[in-house]
Amino acid sequence: MSDHALRLLREQPHLAELAAFPFNFDLTRADHGEAVRLASGGPLEAVAGDDTGGTYFVCGDGSVLYADSEGSAGIIGNSVDEALEVLVGLPGWHDYLGLAPADGEEKIRAAVAETEEEIREYHGIDDERTELRAGLGLPERSPVELIGLLHAALLRTEPDFLLLNAEEGGAHDLLDRHPRPPLWEAVLARGRTDLTLLREGSAWDEVAGDRARRALALRAAQFDRREGDLPLLRHLLRHEAEASMTDELRLAAVLVGLHGCAEDLPLLYEVRETDFDTWCGLGGMPEPDADPAELRSWARGLDDSLFGTDPADEPLFTWTGLAREQGLVELARAALIRRLDDIDFRAYCDARDGKAMERRDASQLSSLVHEFEQLGDTFQALRAQRLYVPLQTRAWDRVSALLRLARLEREEGRFGAAIRTLASLRDTLAEPDAGSGSGSGSGSDKSLGHWQRTNLGAYIVEEHYAVARTAATDTALADEVRAVTVAAGELLARLSGTARANVERHLAGTTDTHTDTHTDSRTDTHTDTGANPDAGVSAEPTPPQPSAG
Repeated sequence: MSDHALRLLREQPHLAELAAFPFNFDLTRADHGEAVRLASGGPLEAVAGDDTGGTYFVCGDGSVLYADSEGSAGIIGNSVDEALEVLVGLPGWHDYLGLAPADGEEKIRAAVAETEEEIREYHGIDDERTELRAGLGLPERSPVELIGLLHAALLRTEPDFLLLNAEEGGAHDLLDRHPRPPLWEAVLARGRTDLTLLREGSAWDEVAGDRARRALALRAAQFDRREGDLPLLRHLLRHEAEASMTDELRLAAVLVGLHGCAEDLPLLYEVRETDFDTWCGLGGMPEPDADPAELRSWARGLDDSLFGTDPADEPLFTWTGLAREQGLVELARAALIRRLDDIDFRAYCDARDGKAMERRDASQLSSLVHEFEQLGDTFQALRAQRLYVPLQTRAWDRVSALLRLARLEREEGRFGAAIRTLASLRDTLAEPDAGSGSGSGSGSDKSLGHWQRTNLGAYIVEEHYAVARTAATDTALADEVRAVTVAAGELLARLSGTARANVERHLAGTTDTHTDTHTDSRTDTHTDTGANPDAGVSAEPTPPQPSAG
C-alpha cells in the first residue's frame, strides 16, 4: 500500500505532466465537484482527476477509488502505486471494466491491442509509458497481469468502499458489472462451517451457546436438510428457547417437527411454554399427546409459509440482521442502502409522473429505519423515515411517524427540520383528518381521540422539550425554540393528570443526557407498533419492544 509514486509525482513536475497526459491522472483535477463520502465513514482524500470529470480518491487503507462523473465508482488498485501501474499499463482501462482473467489471454491481449491502436492515432503512449514507468519505479507487467489486478480491485469495492453522495445519501453505482455473490452466501459462510462441526460431533456447546453462531447454524440447516440432523437440531432448539421468541426459535421448532417424531412433542411443548412470547409465537403447535402426523403437518405448514429451502427466497432483512449480529456491519449497511435507493428512485419516478408513492413500500421502509438504527446509521434511517411519513393515512400512524422523524432530525443536528416536523405533528393533532386521503368526511378518524391519556402523548411532550433543549445551542433558531417550548407547555397541560405528573417528574429528575436517551428509545414503541389508543390507555410509558422489522 505504498504511496511512493504519488510522492514522486508531487515532487517532480515533469513526471506529473506525463501522468496527466497521456495517462489522464492529473493532480490539478482533484476537485470532484460534489461532496461525497464513504458509507463506512472511513477517510477519503481526492488526489487527482481526469479530463472526463472523474476523480481518484485514496482511502484509509491506501486503496484508490475512482469515481466518474456519471455516478459510478470502484476500487482500481490496492495502492496509488498499483493504480498507476494499471493506468499507465492500460491507458484505455475504462474499456476493460468488463474483462476478467477468466476471459483468457488471447481475448485480453486483443482488446488491449485494439484500444491502444486507436489511442496511437491521436498521440503517443509507448515512449511516454516507458519514461513514466522508469521515473516512478513501476514494474512492467503484461496486459493479462494488469487486468487481473484491476479485476481483483474492482471486486473489493463493496461493501467497504461504497461511495455516497454526502448530501442526499444515495450510493454510487458499481463501476463494473461483474457478478458478485449474493448477500446470503457471505452471511451463511460461518453457519455452514459450524453446521459441519456439529455434524462431526464437535463444538456443540460452543455453537449452541453463542447467539449469533446458533442462529447461523440453524439457517444453514434450513437450506441443507439431512435425516441425521435431528439430535443437533434438538440441542439448538433448547438453547434458542433461552432467547425467548425469535425467528430462529420458530425455525428450529419447524425443523424438529418435520421429522415427525412423537418423542419430540413434549420438548416442543416445553419450549412453547417458556414464556408468553413463545406461547404466542408457536401458537397452533400440537399438544404433547398428538399424533406425529399432526406434528409433521403443523411443521410443513409453517415451513411452506415462512421458511423453505432456497436462501434467495428469504427477505433481505433476515440476512442483514444476521450479518449485523456476526459483525459484518458494512455488508449489511451496503445491502440496506441499495434497497433504500431502489425505493427512493421509485418514489422519484412516481412523483415525476404525478403518481402517489406505492404503499407496498411502507413495511420495507419501517424495517429499513429499524435496521439502520441498529447499525447506528441515523443519517440513512432519516432518509428512510422521510419516505415513510407520507405513506401514513391514519392520524395515529402519521403522528407516530412524524414523532420518530423529529427525533432522527434532532439526533442528526437538523434542529430547524425537527422544529418544522413537530409543527406538522401538532397540526395533525388539531386536524386528524387532514392529509388522510380517506375522503370519508370530517371527523371520521378517531384514532387520536385519547392521545392525551396514552404513552404517545408523553412521548410527544418529551420530544418537544428535547428539541427545544438541544436546538437552544443554535442562536439563529431562538424564536423557533421559544415557540417549541411554549407548544411543549401547552401540550403538557393537555395530558391527563397522571400522565402529566409522570412527564413532569421524568423531566425534573433526569439529566439532559439521560432524558434524551430514555425519551428516544421509548419513542420507538408507539412508532413501530402503531397501537390503538382505544384498545388500552396507559399513563406510564412502557419499555420499548423490538421492532418487527
